[in-house]
Amino acid sequence: MNIPKGKKVYFASDNHLGAPTKEESFPREKKFVAWLDEIKHDAAAIFLLGDLFDFWFEYKTVVPKGFTRTLGKLAEISDSGIPIYYFVGNHDLWMHGYFEEELNIDVFHKPKEFTFNDKSFFIGHGDGLGPHDKGYKRMKKIFTNPFFKWCFRWLHPDLGVKLAQYMSVKNKLISGDDDAKFLGEDKEWLVQYAKRKLEEKHRDYFIFGHRHLPLEVKLNDHSSYINLGDWIQYYTYGVFNGENMELKRY
Repeated sequence: MNIPKGKKVYFASDNHLGAPTKEESFPREKKFVAWLDEIKHDAAAIFLLGDLFDFWFEYKTVVPKGFTRTLGKLAEISDSGIPIYYFVGNHDLWMHGYFEEELNIDVFHKPKEFTFNDKSFFIGHGDGLGPHDKGYKRMKKIFTNPFFKWCFRWLHPDLGVKLAQYMSVKNKLISGDDDAKFLGEDKEWLVQYAKRKLEEKHRDYFIFGHRHLPLEVKLNDHSSYINLGDWIQYYTYGVFNGENMELKRY
């Protein structure tokens, strides 16, 4: 993808709209929509790196109620010709066509590599990557198992969504508590993952979410790991201007 002069590529992650309640997350949603409205004027592309919603499950004929302003703004931007790319997170694993069909947004379930001008980007949500997080990796296999998804689909949406939201807000990180701290490069799983990927092939930037902590870590003289933070505490996002990548706060 060539980035024209004056245009930029934007990245955001981890809004968790609906947490801890829809009412409490509504001001955050309005702020995010305002940001989208601002960046559409110079955006060459927008990347959303997962967990836009605190819970999202697509039934055959039903999607979760709410978030109309966000979905409407994304549809407006997509209809204007600006490409939007979505990487599912651990809270919206169950996307199966709605974003593609209704919003014309490409959805990815695994990390993917992109090249902007002469810079290479390795992009993903970040959940389940790295040498540890074994408990979550086992749980993810259950969440993505076709049989268990089929079973959950037979729960009435009022019950299924309520149950999932209750389980979600039990996680302090997702609820927005400020207990996310930098653990050091040797204990940051996504840093370790990026370093291992560098042994296979050079990438200029590794861009992830999931961690809820804005981070910029130099992996070597020519490669960096960037975590986008979140839109719960930090309201941080990434922007690539065609030459350099940086984190900013809205």
